[in-house]
Amino acid sequence: MKKIKVLVEWSGDNFSAGTGEINGMVFATGKSLDDVKEKFTEAFKFHIEGSLSDGDKLPAYIVNGKYKFEYELQASAMLHLADGLITRSALSRVTGINEKQLSHYLTGHRKARLKQNEKIALGIKTINKQINHIAKLI
Repeated sequence: MKKIKVLVEWSGDNFSAGTGEINGMVFATGKSLDDVKEKFTEAFKFHIEGSLSDGDKLPAYIVNGKYKFEYELQASAMLHLADGLITRSALSRVTGINEKQLSHYLTGHRKARLKQNEKIALGIKTINKQINHIAKLI
């Protein structure tokens, strides 16, 4: 089963998901993470059907449905999902990224580089572990 990487971002009022791993770009938007995943799946199938009817060559794994999507949340999507659950102050302390920069990533005024994206993901996971540890003690 071949994995197809799909980048997920938060863009103002919607999540957006896209990939360029096959001929052309496939893109979808949705109000929730589940919604954008569902719409992306539909858009991908529609793209495949259109490509085949146009006579475009596609890899066998695509034609045979032997693929699965690997969603990669970008900083904006992670921060939107965590907003209201984790304060930017707490996330700043764990990641070393200042709150103002985190806000820029959340709003899309700045795009996080890969290293910053990884720090944010690790920071959210670290806070989650700490909360789970505390929950076990209660």
